[in-house]
Amino acid sequence: QVQVVESGGGLVQVGGSLRLSCAVSGSGSSLYAMGWYRQAPGKQRELVATITKTGSTNYADSVKGRFTISNHNTQDTVYLQMNSLRPEDTAVYYCNAFLPTGTVWGQGTQVTVSS
Repeated sequence: QVQVVESGGGLVQVGGSLRLSCAVSGSGSSLYAMGWYRQAPGKQRELVATITKTGSTNYADSVKGRFTISNHNTQDTVYLQMNSLRPEDTAVYYCNAFLPTGTVWGQGTQVTVSS
C-alpha cells in the first residue's frame, strides 16, 4: 500500500524560511511525479509546485522565486524549501504522489506565518 507522509511544518515569522519534506513508500518504481498543494481556511486547495520523476518542475505564480521543490536522488522523497514567507502562505500543506493507479495524498502539515 502506498503511503505519503509530510513533515516540517510549523510557525515562522514573516520573511522566514521553512523546509517541508514528503516521503512516499510502497510505490516501487512507478511514481510519475510528486506535488505540493495547500489549503487555507475557507479556501479551495491549490497547487503550490510539482516535480516529475525526471526533475521537471512547475510552480504557482504566487510562489515563484520564493519556493523551490526538489527530490531526493531516489526520487521517493520530495522537499519544498520555502523562503521569504508571507502571511498569505499560511495553510495546511499537502503532498501527493502521482501513480499509474491514481493519486495518493498525505495527511497534511500546518504552516503558519505570523506578522
